[in-house]
Amino acid sequence: MHVDLNADLGEGAPDDDALLALVTSANIACGWHAGDAPLMQATVRAALARGVAIGAHPSYPDRDNFGRSEMQRSPDDVRADVVYQVGALAALVRAAGGRLHHVKPHGALYNQAAREPALADAIACAVRAVDPGLALYGLAGSELLRAAERAGLRAVAEVFADRGYQADGSLVPRSQPGALIHDTGEAVARTLRMVREGVVQAVSGETVPLQAQTVCLHGDGPHALAFARALHSALREAGITLRA
Repeated sequence: MHVDLNADLGEGAPDDDALLALVTSANIACGWHAGDAPLMQATVRAALARGVAIGAHPSYPDRDNFGRSEMQRSPDDVRADVVYQVGALAALVRAAGGRLHHVKPHGALYNQAAREPALADAIACAVRAVDPGLALYGLAGSELLRAAERAGLRAVAEVFADRGYQADGSLVPRSQPGALIHDTGEAVARTLRMVREGVVQAVSGETVPLQAQTVCLHGDGPHALAFARALHSALREAGITLRA
């Protein structure tokens, strides 16, 4: 059994270098919700030095709210947004001697695309336009993964180690109780169950089936590094191979 362990990096958090020693994939902010060209370049170089697969982490143009505010943009505008951001990071990766591996939308763009087919198709078409060999990471069971398949991209089902789930398989909004799992032991146990059994318990009590091909851990919390170490160790001790 194997799984990818990914983290959202290049967002200005202090533990990026340490996290790169633990994850197998890095989703690097493309400047629209966090980061800038020098930070993107530095994070790319650090990831390549560690042998970590590099992904683009595009968002809505929303630095003020860290990309977490929903927007209503036309599919054509979203396509341009994503091509612009992914293309920029792909160029930085290529200039550093590597190749971009995947794309994972950020924040509100990710969550809206999980449920809105037109938005999901716009993102998938943008990714394909940049490089049809890129994988597209999306919430397990979401419209984004279905759009990836329609576009002929490799769809990678993602689960979240430290987020609460609703009965329909969507994430609990951050504004609601149960959105974040603060207890490390609970989060690790939930993650192991998602990877090994393909299920998660929703905040309302239901057992929700899902596929876990990649596990996201957030790199911007106050205890992100300690949690990452605990999750990394637990997965390996359970005999689960970590690979991109």
